[in-house]
Amino acid sequence: MVKIGFHASHEQFKPSELLQYVQLAEQAGFTHVLSSDHFHPWSEQQGQSGFAWSWLGAAMQATPSLAYRIVNAPGDRYHPAIIAQAAATLAEMFPNRFWLTIGSGQALNERITGNKWLCKDERNARLKECADIMRALWAGETVTQRGLVCVEEARLYTRPQTPPLIIGAAVTAKTAEWLGSWADGLITISRPSEKLRPVVEAFRRGGGTGKPMILKVQLSYDRDLASAQHGAHQQWRSNIFPNHVLTELRTPQQFDALGEFIQPDELNQHVRIATDIQQHIAWLQQDIELGFDELILHNVNRKQEQFIHTFGEKVIPVLAAKRD
Repeated sequence: MVKIGFHASHEQFKPSELLQYVQLAEQAGFTHVLSSDHFHPWSEQQGQSGFAWSWLGAAMQATPSLAYRIVNAPGDRYHPAIIAQAAATLAEMFPNRFWLTIGSGQALNERITGNKWLCKDERNARLKECADIMRALWAGETVTQRGLVCVEEARLYTRPQTPPLIIGAAVTAKTAEWLGSWADGLITISRPSEKLRPVVEAFRRGGGTGKPMILKVQLSYDRDLASAQHGAHQQWRSNIFPNHVLTELRTPQQFDALGEFIQPDELNQHVRIATDIQQHIAWLQQDIELGFDELILHNVNRKQEQFIHTFGEKVIPVLAAKRD
């Protein structure tokens, strides 16, 4: 049975605002929350970037019926032992409500340490090392390792009864197939079915059959189309470039410089922009048919309260009825 979640975008809103939004989302019938973990926003127009790990403790306490996920890139800005400790603490405090989703990261966030920005293959190899380290720590092992990541006699003394799942992030079919062999699940972003299906099939082919799959759905809903398009263009035009570009740009100003060339109608290929609720339902139904277990809805414009109330009233009940 698919779950419908709310994306808490730390790049766009202050942590105090996001806390109010997840409380509204819980009341509206959303069941899950995905939180981004950035040091910088994608754009100066977004203008925020709170520390997601501090926020998670407050949010999970304030919304006891919601399950949470966070997108994290261990190995550079964060040492995996520290992320293992942070995730273990949340999983101990809030049993069975927290999964860790991990990816190879973007230069926008990770290069603040001044370390060399590795190529994609090296970042992927390091990501797998980080996953192995975290799983060993959650199992109670004392870990020493000297590879792409170094660990010296690390042991977690506070561990949850049930360790969190590690969900791997992928945009391409190649990465999805690789994740299928070792990750506990997949998270990816919405695209037309003909582009999304190969990613799903690759994940399953690589060993992911039967594992959970999460889809972050990028949409812009407003009561008139011009406002929906303007909101998406103002907030999200810097985010629609190919993944090999998004991972290499270093500053919000660089993203904004590229975004200047994007026209509003170009976002239609990347963001589901519509005022028609039935159209949104039809798109989400296609996602369900592809086999996704969780749909995390990210309304990329700034009108979050309107989105939460409208989708809670008119979208979630319809999808629940279809599931039943």
